[in-house]
Amino acid sequence: MVIETKRLILREYTLDDFDKLYHILSDPITMKHYPKPYDAKGTKRWINWNLDNYQKYNFGLWAIILKDTGIFIGDCGLTIQNIDGELLPEIGYHIDKLYWQNGYGKEAAIAVRDWAFNNTKYNALYSYMTTTNVASYSTAKSIGMKRIKEYKDENESLYVYFITREEWECIK
Repeated sequence: MVIETKRLILREYTLDDFDKLYHILSDPITMKHYPKPYDAKGTKRWINWNLDNYQKYNFGLWAIILKDTGIFIGDCGLTIQNIDGELLPEIGYHIDKLYWQNGYGKEAAIAVRDWAFNNTKYNALYSYMTTTNVASYSTAKSIGMKRIKEYKDENESLYVYFITREEWECIK
């Protein structure tokens, strides 16, 4: 499975992506909105979770590659997440801090949003993040999502954003 945008290629993870992904997931700045950066074991688990998701759902987080250089800069995709007690389809994204502020997260998230509505039967897509993660909720808003709630999950306050299929139809 491959999704292409003007500047990006989104493709399924392989085990060969470990070093590049570990560089991102182990970085304390990139992962500051997570409980802690990932170690090698957590990074391997991340890849295997997505490989399992591809088999189970035909989607997961996909590696983001810059078209012009072939550089791995993060991931974006659709996963099933427990959001305030409900299992919901969530668009997630993680971009290497070296590539922040270039619109890559938005470009990848739009591609995933469009792929999801074109290839699944979900009538709404969600994103959730800590209330302090301005970049993440700004990306969610930039792809047409709106905030629908705030809730507490283990000591953290989280925002939930979503977009319906009907809203997507109006903006595509």
